[in-house]
Amino acid sequence: MSKPLLGFVPDPLILPFEKLLPSHKLPMGLSTSRKYLQIKASIEAIGLIEPLNIGAVDKVTGTHVLRDGHIRVQAMKELGFQDAPCLVALDDESYTYNNRVNRLSTIQEHMMIRRAVERGVTPERIARDLKVDVSHIHKKLNLLDGICAEAAGLLKDQRFSPNLGAVIRKMKPTRQIECVELMVAANNVTAAYANALLAATPAEMLVTERKPKKLAGISAEQMAKMEKEMGNLQGQYKSIEHTYGQDVLNLVLAKGYLKNLLDNQAVFRFLSMRQPEVLREFSSLVEVDALEK
Repeated sequence: MSKPLLGFVPDPLILPFEKLLPSHKLPMGLSTSRKYLQIKASIEAIGLIEPLNIGAVDKVTGTHVLRDGHIRVQAMKELGFQDAPCLVALDDESYTYNNRVNRLSTIQEHMMIRRAVERGVTPERIARDLKVDVSHIHKKLNLLDGICAEAAGLLKDQRFSPNLGAVIRKMKPTRQIECVELMVAANNVTAAYANALLAATPAEMLVTERKPKKLAGISAEQMAKMEKEMGNLQGQYKSIEHTYGQDVLNLVLAKGYLKNLLDNQAVFRFLSMRQPEVLREFSSLVEVDALEK
């Protein structure tokens, strides 16, 4: 079996900071930012997790260009560290590996916090190490309480505010699924949108079967209209979802047929002379390289 292709030397080097040359300046006010304080607290509590990313050694000076990890270096210097593990890059890309990392989803964060608490780590210590309020950790710890498995599954790859869970759990499971589907489809997974959907939810679809407080500035007539429009939108969404697969297949087949048609020189000449508008439309369809455009 062939070895996997790597963009860096797999064995890290332990290098002193004076051997690392920064590739850009740190932003003003960094040392007081929330993100910096979280990184610093994490390194202080458990050490450096991700090695620094550096370029190849300069044979004259013996130094390396620091390509990713400037904030971690600054935090480690303040904490009294003298050196750090570094991965030497084998290529010269214009971006670093860390810029292409898939960030944790909110539910993944919830699972990690819950697992840590089950192993004896207190929410207070997690909050202290991450430099956040302990109430924020409790919200993430209880994120999925009262939310059905199907709705949680739809949210598993999304990043959203922990306050969203408090809104969703006020609805019954069927309505939870409907609202989460609408939020994901609209690419608007926010607590504000969830509150609007909650306000438009019929009383029989709520856990307490009691309507929530009215949104400020919305009359009873507007609320009734919102509920009706929300019901229509949900019906349209279900209809599109039902036929989506077949529609995509038909579109792919049509695109392939039009491409073969325009590759025929006789057809192309005829359309360019007799039907230039049709030719432009056909050409634009053929040039589409993603169905979302």
